[in-house]
Amino acid sequence: MNVSSCKQRQKLAVDIDAVCRLITSTQLSSGEIPWSTGEKTDPWDHVEAAMGLVVGGYLEQARRAFYWLRSMQLDDGSWFAAYRRGIPEDRTRETNMSAYIAVGVFHYWLITGDRKFLESMWDTVRRAIDFAVGHQRANGEICWAISPQGKVDPMALLTGSSSIYMSLKCAMAIAAELGMATIPWADAFKRLGDAIRSRPYLFNMTKSRFSMDWFYPVLCGAVTGEAATRRIDRQWKKYVVEGLGVRCVSDQPWVTVAESSELVLTLAAMGDTEKARIVFNWLLDHVFDDGSFWCGFTFPDMTRWPEEKITWTNAVVILAADALFNLTPGGRLFGHAWWANAGYSG
Repeated sequence: MNVSSCKQRQKLAVDIDAVCRLITSTQLSSGEIPWSTGEKTDPWDHVEAAMGLVVGGYLEQARRAFYWLRSMQLDDGSWFAAYRRGIPEDRTRETNMSAYIAVGVFHYWLITGDRKFLESMWDTVRRAIDFAVGHQRANGEICWAISPQGKVDPMALLTGSSSIYMSLKCAMAIAAELGMATIPWADAFKRLGDAIRSRPYLFNMTKSRFSMDWFYPVLCGAVTGEAATRRIDRQWKKYVVEGLGVRCVSDQPWVTVAESSELVLTLAAMGDTEKARIVFNWLLDHVFDDGSFWCGFTFPDMTRWPEEKITWTNAVVILAADALFNLTPGGRLFGHAWWANAGYSG
């Protein structure tokens, strides 16, 4: 990190090194990053944890995380939904979990400019995206998973499909950098964006209790501009507890640091940095003595729950800080204006 970045760190009141030390102390020698010590690993959150390490400058550990994922990729381009010390624990294969590696790899490239790494991960990204796109339906939505028995579940999830939309953008950007063709992906990207914006009935509406269904279509950049502002404003009071953060589920008194940080990312992506900073500041008191962040807490009793120190929760705090304070070039990763200027407006 350069001097200006170090000064920015001091302004943040976030101990980025402490957060990264939590992640690296949880990371296994294989490169696998579980949720917490002794817990499971899932591909999506594993990538998120690695992204936090990249922002913190822990590049060797981040590369080991990506290389572990590369070594575990299945023949069809997917990964199992959960592992424990490298052993599959849940053999469901989820489309959004598999596609997210494209976001992590592109994020690494934005920060480091390491073309050799980008080239080394291209085949892994290509196969993962092909797996997800291969389960897109005629109306544009993407089936969420294949069961352990090999049966495709036709249900589509709005949060998961939004995550795949972001993954497709990143995969196409990687392909463009490497001079690879992506015409089938471009068509899938357009149809998926249209479905997210215009056909909410295609997605499982029982998940609308979860705050991610509220802001993920905006975070991923499928919904932008005035439509994004309307979407966030319309349900703000449903999910946001003023002065505390974002509920994981609208009808439960549980605020989570991860969802709150992702809302910060969403607001920053829209260009509403003032509101993003307000929400970010709500999180800064919810830390352990070692400087790492809580997973969440109940209110109004303010009971910390669960007690575990979660790797990916801590990583997304760092990503939110980067989006707000431009610690690295990766801070622009979700920015709507940046993607529009790059020609990926959906």
